[in-house]
Amino acid sequence: MSVFISAKDVQKRGHFIDARFDLANRDYGKQQFANGHIEKAIYWDIEDDLSDMQSTNGRHPMPTKEQLEVLYHQSGLTYDQPIYVYDEGGQPFAARAYFILVYGGFKQVKIVREGYEGLREAGFSTTKDELVEQTAMPIQWDESVYVDRAYVKEVVDGKRMNVLLDARAAARYRGDFEPIDHIAGHIPTARNFDWEQLIQNNELRENAAIKATVSQDESIIVYCGSGVTASPLFAMLKEMDYPNVQLYMGSFSDWSLHEEVARVTNDEETL
Repeated sequence: MSVFISAKDVQKRGHFIDARFDLANRDYGKQQFANGHIEKAIYWDIEDDLSDMQSTNGRHPMPTKEQLEVLYHQSGLTYDQPIYVYDEGGQPFAARAYFILVYGGFKQVKIVREGYEGLREAGFSTTKDELVEQTAMPIQWDESVYVDRAYVKEVVDGKRMNVLLDARAAARYRGDFEPIDHIAGHIPTARNFDWEQLIQNNELRENAAIKATVSQDESIIVYCGSGVTASPLFAMLKEMDYPNVQLYMGSFSDWSLHEEVARVTNDEETL
């Protein structure tokens, strides 16, 4: 299933979602959108739109269905037109929006590899205006792509045969240090594939090393610190035709507040 698309192949017809963001400057994306965006694009903010920041289930928790239904409708989305999401290329933010759309049952969703500048260079008009016609269609949820902490706990306890895949840097996975969450380590039994290995020349690209970490006949649950940087790994596994991929949005920031974590010492996993 093709998830990523080159800017030159994007059709003029369709919805555009601007997902630019900076985790170190939460107003950056909004400012960039106000300065100029692809014509007819709407803006989705990681924290205001793509997370439920009132929830305690992690640092960027999964929004409720009610919140997402409002978002889809206010954004003027429909199932019968393609949706193109972009950030600045080689980032996790468009992929986060992609996951949220897949969860909402949208099947014609593409991530623009080269991001905003790529679309500009491909001849797409930009504007500072925003005009959206709201929709009111019933949402056809795809429950198969999302899992919560209770589901992951069953994996860790051996009640389910899924493979957990940690998308953070190897040092954080091992538990060498933890710059954000209150404890270092990873969810027990998880494997590791740093999502930044997907970045090539400011684009997200397939990396064959994934196949050495997880096989296509395994059911995979990806996670990271807060569900943001796991999103590009989720999207790339879909691009590579992995049939059974899910995302634990709460991720380590949720898990580590409630359950035991593991560390790697002397090449062995310990609790």
